[in-house]
Amino acid sequence: MTETSRVLYSIVCGSPPAHDVGRLVTLGQRAGWRVCVITTPAGRRFVDVDALAAQTGHPVRSHYKEPDAADVLPPPDALVVAPATANTMNKWRAGIADTLALGLLVEGLGRGLPIVAAPSVNSALAAHPAFGQSVAMLREWGVRVLFGEGPHQPHPPGAGDPDDFPWEQVVAALGALVPRPPATPATW
Repeated sequence: MTETSRVLYSIVCGSPPAHDVGRLVTLGQRAGWRVCVITTPAGRRFVDVDALAAQTGHPVRSHYKEPDAADVLPPPDALVVAPATANTMNKWRAGIADTLALGLLVEGLGRGLPIVAAPSVNSALAAHPAFGQSVAMLREWGVRVLFGEGPHQPHPPGAGDPDDFPWEQVVAALGALVPRPPATPATW
C-alpha cells in the first residue's frame, strides 16, 4: 500500500461535532490518506454533503447501493468513526448492520481493518451499562476507542461544545495504528 493509495473511510454519526468533519478530512489528507466520507442517515443532516464531496473527490454515501450498481468508493484500508453516537457503538458491538455505516463497521471489524472510534456522548448516555460494555468489547476486539481519557470525556446532557471535538487526536490515533509508509525513492 503506497501513501497515495491508502484509503480511509470517515464514518460520521448524527452528533453536533459532525458539522466539522471537514477538519478530519483535511488532517487525514495531510497524513497521506485518500478520505471517503460515509454518514449514518442521521449524520447526513449534520454535514455539508457538497463541500465534503468537493474536498474528498468522492460522493458522500449514506445508504447501501442498489444490488446491481457499481461501488463508487475505493475499498478502505482503515476506518474512523467520529463522532460516534451511543446508538452506533451499541449496534456495532451487537453486529447490527442496518445502515451502510454500521455495515461497514461490522465488516471492517470482521476483516481486521484498523479502526479508531471517538464517541461523542453525554454523561447520561455514557452511564448506561450497554454503552460501557460496548466500549469494553470493541476495545477487546482491537478497535482503538478514544473515550474516558484526555479530551475524550462525556459532557453533561445539553452541554458540550462541538467545536472542542478532538479531531487531531483521532488522526494521531489512526497514525499510531497505521504508520505512514516509507517514501518511495525517486527513480531517475
